[in-house]
Amino acid sequence: MPEESLHVVCPHCSTVNRIFGQKLKDSPNCGQCKQPLFTGEPTELTAANFDRHISRNDLPVVVDFWAPWCGPCRQMAPNFHQAAIDLEPYARLVKVDTEAEQQLAARFNIRSIPTLAIFINGREIARQSGALDLGSLKRWIQPHLHKP
Repeated sequence: MPEESLHVVCPHCSTVNRIFGQKLKDSPNCGQCKQPLFTGEPTELTAANFDRHISRNDLPVVVDFWAPWCGPCRQMAPNFHQAAIDLEPYARLVKVDTEAEQQLAARFNIRSIPTLAIFINGREIARQSGALDLGSLKRWIQPHLHKP
């Protein structure tokens, strides 16, 4: 049986990398910019790189639609960061500032923040509005993790 190959978009330069599933835990680097593909930090996305990260990652992408003035968003931010540490390399956690990226907020019909969405193969498969504690956040994401 051939080894599973996955596409993982670099959080630094947005290059699509092919990684063998069993190598995800080996701290792979980007073939283009040589920086780590998994940093334990949520990746900030903009309109310029959003579609590439959502559609070209074979990993589930968890998006936090937030705004800097939002109290619940700021309250949840440390939990989202810790979830990135805990769940990589089996999911990519990203953030979209709805204040700066209003066209993305409109495109995905974001009516309240924070709103979380999980995308797999470019399609939204789950959505959750409101701040979550770390345990609830991880339980919500867990069924969608990519396990090689």
